[in-house]
Amino acid sequence: MPIYHLRILPFLVGLLCLFGVLAGCDSEPVVEEIQPLIQINDQELSKAEFLVEFEKSLQKDQPLSGIEREELQRSFLVQLIDRELIHGEARRLDISLTEADVEIALESYRQDYPGASFETMLQEKGLTLQFWREELKESLIMEKLLEQAVYSRVTVTDTEVSTFFAANRGLFDRPAQVRSRQIVVFDEAEGQEVLALLRQGQNFAEVAEKYSLSPDAQQGGDLGFFGRGEMPPEFDAIVFDLPVNRLSDLVQSEYGYHIFLVEEKRKAKRLSKQEAKEEILLILEGRKKEEVYLGWLQEMRARAVIVVDWEQLEENDRKNK
Repeated sequence: MPIYHLRILPFLVGLLCLFGVLAGCDSEPVVEEIQPLIQINDQELSKAEFLVEFEKSLQKDQPLSGIEREELQRSFLVQLIDRELIHGEARRLDISLTEADVEIALESYRQDYPGASFETMLQEKGLTLQFWREELKESLIMEKLLEQAVYSRVTVTDTEVSTFFAANRGLFDRPAQVRSRQIVVFDEAEGQEVLALLRQGQNFAEVAEKYSLSPDAQQGGDLGFFGRGEMPPEFDAIVFDLPVNRLSDLVQSEYGYHIFLVEEKRKAKRLSKQEAKEEILLILEGRKKEEVYLGWLQEMRARAVIVVDWEQLEENDRKNK
């Protein structure tokens, strides 16, 4: 872990006039030097800049006690230091993105917010689109850096896969599953209209993409495979008894009115090692990536010059009490 030094703020002493030599001379005004709250290598951040960033990280109108605010500030400060270390390494390695890359990612995120809900989300969080876009760009650069400089070190051997499979055999007992599509609309009248279109033979995926309010509309309403208990109970009550390629009637839930189409059913089974291999690889790669990332970040902290003026932050906390 890095050693965070306490910087003692210097005092500027005014120039003294020599008594009797420059009688009646005025002393120069004292100018207070503004010390950074955080110094990370050659990057500096003032307390005012830190507080602006911290406020952006909070939910809009989030109620916080004095102790909660202090704890969040210290946690955010450590995160900010780690983020700057990563950004510094990205600059050193010249990791960059094109504007087209950012726009593609932005459009992908928008697809998770049907209608105007993306803009509504920004308003609720007090964010502008430009700010959110810059945050997204930073996140993408960090991901690109980690993929190139960190995660490329990760490998999983067949022996590791076999060992994990033998030690976790019960993880690969699969319950009965269904693969279903859904369409979600706001009210019953619209649901009946959409259901009529489907019964006339219109393609379910195309209708879902056009009318459904659910984020999966962009995938034609595809929910993928799921077992009992993984979805809301209203889903389970219908889809597991619905024959394959048969439309459901309208199903009401707290999200609106649903129409389901079951495309495939899987019986309960115990997966073989080969069948489970892809899932095991994802599990082991995830664990190793986390370990390698933490080790890499530790190396970055150890090499960096990190100075935090904790007294400034504590002074701010005292003012807020």
